[in-house]
Amino acid sequence: MNTPSGASGLVAEGVTISYGAVPVVRDVSLRIPDGGFTMIIGPNGCGKSTMIKAFARGLRPAGGRVMLHGRDIWSYRGREAARRVALLPQNPIAPDGISVRGLLRRGRYPHHTLLRQWSPDDDAAIGFALERTGLNDLAEAQVGELSGGQRQRAWIAMVLAQQTDLLLLDEPTTFLDIAHQYELLELCRELRDEGKTIVAVLHDLNQACRYATHLVAMRAGRIVAEGAPAEIVTPALVEEVFDLRCEIVPDPQTGTPMVVPEDRRRAAAAT
Repeated sequence: MNTPSGASGLVAEGVTISYGAVPVVRDVSLRIPDGGFTMIIGPNGCGKSTMIKAFARGLRPAGGRVMLHGRDIWSYRGREAARRVALLPQNPIAPDGISVRGLLRRGRYPHHTLLRQWSPDDDAAIGFALERTGLNDLAEAQVGELSGGQRQRAWIAMVLAQQTDLLLLDEPTTFLDIAHQYELLELCRELRDEGKTIVAVLHDLNQACRYATHLVAMRAGRIVAEGAPAEIVTPALVEEVFDLRCEIVPDPQTGTPMVVPEDRRRAAAAT
């Protein structure tokens, strides 16, 4: 087993995950940098979302283990783990008729016990999450009546109300228009600047290069490369991971790597 060395809040050690007899993630070792914005990229079916689920105790590895603050994540009780890790899954579904505030109240459940029910701390956490996501004016609105961008902010607010240092986001920009995609990524970057550790699965490589502090490229259940986008994103890597020929140029706004796909008709005509 290839085990990363050194301390970190969230670490995968030789993790293998299978659906039935088919391995989807194969002997993956990965340390998530504390206080970073890690993005996992790769083609469909490469194991990105499976890793997020394993990090959130949604899937138990068939081999290896996921460590959280030096302990196997499965050694935590459910509520104890949920006070440390918050997950926003793909396509979450809100109960019919629930308000934004009601949704956020669900984020406080891990903090409740038989002896500790609702308290001023819960109200403060919800107030912070509403303020941070710009949803104060929509707190009593029905989640089902919100626009796509507002609804996604409501889900982000719910995981913020959970008050964990670690946020796991599985394809958080899916189904959002481009303006709301960037709005959400800007919010995530601000949360990271405020001390959160964020891990997200993303499909758009240029967005990942712009916002990630740590990029993980996967293919066929294995990690092909990881590191700062400027250090690992090359034409060779993009072709290896996505079967896409391209040029890499500096983003004119940020200087981060920007992928420009090859014009295949033009390339064919030149040969």
